[in-house]
Formats: sequence, C-alpha cells, structure tokens
Amino acid sequence: MEHKIGDMRMSTGNIPILVLKEGTGRSTGRDVQKNNIMAAKIVAETVKSTLGPKGMDKMLVSSFGDVSITNDGATIMKELDVQHPAAKMLVEVAKAQDNEVGDGTTTAVILAGELLAKAEGLLDQSVHPTVIIEGYKKASVKAQEILITLGIPVGIKDDKILRQVAITSMASKSITVAKDHFAKVIVDAVKQVAEEEDGKFNADIDLIKIVKKHGKSLEETELVKGMVIDKEIASSQMPKTIENARIALLNTKLEIEKTEFDAKINIESPDQMKLFLDEEERMIKEMVAKIVKAGANVVFVEKGVDDMALHFLAKEDILTVKSVSSSDMEKLARATGGKILATVKDLATGVLGKAKKVEEVKIGDDKLIYVRECKNPKAVTIVIRGGSDHVIDEAERSLHDGLCVVRNAIEDAKIIAGGGAPEAELSKNLRRYATKVGGREQLAIEAFAEAVETLPLTLAENSGFDPIDIMVALRSSHENPENKYFGVEVNTGKIRDMLKLKVVEPLRVKQQVVKSATEAANMILKIDDLISSKGAGKEPQMPPGMPPGGMGGMGGMGGMGGMDGMPPY
Repeated sequence: MEHKIGDMRMSTGNIPILVLKEGTGRSTGRDVQKNNIMAAKIVAETVKSTLGPKGMDKMLVSSFGDVSITNDGATIMKELDVQHPAAKMLVEVAKAQDNEVGDGTTTAVILAGELLAKAEGLLDQSVHPTVIIEGYKKASVKAQEILITLGIPVGIKDDKILRQVAITSMASKSITVAKDHFAKVIVDAVKQVAEEEDGKFNADIDLIKIVKKHGKSLEETELVKGMVIDKEIASSQMPKTIENARIALLNTKLEIEKTEFDAKINIESPDQMKLFLDEEERMIKEMVAKIVKAGANVVFVEKGVDDMALHFLAKEDILTVKSVSSSDMEKLARATGGKILATVKDLATGVLGKAKKVEEVKIGDDKLIYVRECKNPKAVTIVIRGGSDHVIDEAERSLHDGLCVVRNAIEDAKIIAGGGAPEAELSKNLRRYATKVGGREQLAIEAFAEAVETLPLTLAENSGFDPIDIMVALRSSHENPENKYFGVEVNTGKIRDMLKLKVVEPLRVKQQVVKSATEAANMILKIDDLISSKGAGKEPQMPPGMPPGGMGGMGGMGGMGGMDGMPPY
C-alpha cells in the first residue's frame, strides 16, 4: 500500500494531520518487502554470471567514460551507481567481505540474494518475517559449526598447498595464463612479511607494496625483496648503482632552515655577502660530513634537499633520493632494518639500513629506485608488468585477492575444499538439523539449506552444465560421509574430490560469506516501512519491465547492456 503520509485524516471534522512534509513517499507491509527483495535479487543476478573459473567478465563504463573490465565482485559492486536503498545494502555486504577477508565477494552477494528469494516464497505462505529471521540466525550458527569440522590444518611451510590456495582464488580471473608464477610470488611475499607471535602468525599485507608498470608480460611480474620507490636519483652526478648499500633514512630537510617568523638580514658590503654565503656552505658541508662519517652511501630524504647539498653528496658518491613519501619511508625502514631519523646529528653506523644493491632502473619512460636483496626484509614490493593498463589493473585486483587468501590461510592455519563441496555438505547437514528444530523455523532453515546449494549450481551453470543433473549427482555423492570434499569439476561437469584436484580456499572466507550474507538478508527482511523524504528526490524506480519500487539507476553499468543475457539498464 503506497500513499502520502500527509493524507492521514482525523475521523471528526475531516481535518488532515500532516505528520511529515507534504510529498513524502511511503511504502508499507508486503509492498516494501517485495520491492526490497526484488532490488537485492537484481544485484545478485548482476554478479551471478561471474562466479567460478568459467565465469564471464563485466565491462563497466563510468560517467567519465573510464572503462573497467573485471569479474571481481568487489570492483563490480563499487562501480555500480546503485540508487535503491536495499540494493545499496548488498553493495555494503561486498565491501565488508572485501575488507574483512579480501575474497568471496561474489559468493556473499549471490548467497544474500538467494536467501531473500527463498524468504519471499515463505512470506507468500504467510510465514512471519521474524520467524524467517530466527530460522536464518540458527542456520547461520549451525553452518559455522559445520564449516569448522570441514577445516583442514595447514602450516606456513606448506608451500604447495598455499600456492594452490592462491591459484584457486585467481582461477576465475583473467590472469590464469600466469597463475603459477603469480602464486609463487604471492606465497613468497606473504611469508616474507609474516611474523610469529605466541605460536601464531600475523601477516600485514599492507607491508607488500604493489607497483604497476605496463610493458613486457604478466610472466615478468617480479617480487623484490626490498623496496621499489617511484622516484629518480636527485642528481645526474650521483652513481646509478650502489653495491652493499648502507642506507640513511632522514625525515628532515637537507637545507638551511628558514626562520618561522619574518626576519631581515642587513648586508652592507660584498664581504659580508661572501661571509654569509660561506657560512651557508659550511653548514651544508657539515651536514654532508655527518652523513659520510656515519658510513652511509645511500640517503632517502622525506623532504627537500638543497642544490648545494646535492653537489656535496654527489662529490662523495652518495646516491640520494628526495621527497620520498612517509609510507614508503616506513616500508624502507622495515625492509632495510634502518631507523628513520629526524635530524642528521643522530646518524651513526647502528641506525643505517642495509641492502645488497640500490639501483636506478628505467622502465619505459619512467625511472624507479630498486632497493634489492635486503636481509630478511619485513616489507617487500611486487612489480606488476603486463601488456596494457586494463591487464595490469585486473592483475592487481587478482593479486590483492591472492594475497588476502594466503594471509588468511597462514593466520588461521585452516583451509577448506572449494568447488562447491562445503556448500553441498552444509546443505545436507542443515536439512537434517531443520527436522530437529521443528516448527515454522524448520521451513526457514530448509530455505537456508536450499539457498546455500545454489552456489555449486551456479558454478555448474556458468561452466555450461545442466544444474539439475549436477544437483542430483552432488546430493547423492554427499550421502556417503567419506565424500564430504566432493564438488563440481568445472572442466568436465563431474563430481570429484576437490582436495585431490587441489581446489582449496581459506576457511575464513567461507565463514565470512555465511555471516555477511545472513546479516544482510535478515536486515532487509526486517524492514516493513520505507519512508522517502521529499528532499531525497523521487521514489527509487525499477528498470523498464520490472515491478515498481525496486532497484534504480545503475548508471555505472552503462557498458553492460545486454551482457550475459541481461537487459540493458
């Protein structure tokens, strides 16, 4: 039922009572639930075809005309210019999934959409939304317990398994041509920055810097055990390469300080001018002398460097880089083992960082400073190469997912089979659990089990196989308790052991998918009133051919018209 709040009238005297501004729109009851569910289903449908190694890509054209080609769920969700408030909540699910675990964004959105679709059927049977919400909550808790039992231990030294985790994450991306090389780079990088604490490992992937330079091929992407700074050497007179580098890191200016208040110096004769300049030169010489005395042959400066200081540093064959960003300075400190100093006075041999080699490398038109082969660096750099900017951008997105999943596997020391195997096991066990719960909540738990089962079916559908045949085969194989790791083999359409096929992913990703999707679905189901104020613009509209009040202008999808059988928005 849709009406204006201002139209409510008193029974006596027929005088209207304006509760909110005139023109405020309102949808209540089943109308708003249907509209919200429809909007969420459309968003889920948008990314559904991207799931799995055989998933399709989306071309996203922004309002500025920038083109992105990707099948990364988080990127698609970020680029969509979604108007409908319920659809925005699914975009938030994708963001939360990406921030928390870095992968599984598409899965989370599809599951949330499917949970709402199943809930719609229950609402049509007059099951109250609160009952559905309670059932979904119980199913989610039970699903977490089941997932933990399916977890397989993994250690930081299990390089082969960790690489397989990275490869599984990247299998659906366009960089599969170089997936083995990328997997090695990812595992080596995460292991390098991982630190042990109380028997557990923590890996901060922010310490892995990613530099993108187009040219060459994806296969020539390299891991630098040190840092790559997107700067060039401060003076052409300085050496381009330094072996056995002793590195000073300075958070100060290598120039004469100016006074912070207005001051005048009166010079009355050329002699005084000469004295003044000589004193400036002497002070700068003194600064450089301190750097030389400390034994540094490479200097990274966060701020500016005086031309005269550069001249004296060049005379001493000290390679200098100026205007380095503070984040790069922090990573340099972790990579080289040096300390960042606020003044030249504190320089001493003990505070210098070390690297086997510091060199300036020319890539295309750009010059970069490579700090190579640091001893046990706790910050590293991955330099991505590729034929075009689109290829490199998608490689970066794939790399981010790979780094996140390997970090998750190392930190949790638990992995799980992929290929829809855990979902099939969840579905089977949740159906059994539903009969124990009984009552109307049983219907909601069974609906949850069916929604979870959609994921392996979507995998099969995207690979060109009949989802009904796959569902029958998957269910029958999982009736045998020994087949709990059996999933969909996307190349042949057969049900096979995913562990033997080395299709594995971190336990944390699956756990977060269930949490995120359940929370989003429950939040949308709990809404029974949509009040849109006059100032907020028009009531959200559905695309042509859709029921009113659903999901509105997905402007960011201008380039997706007619893709994968979808109508142009």
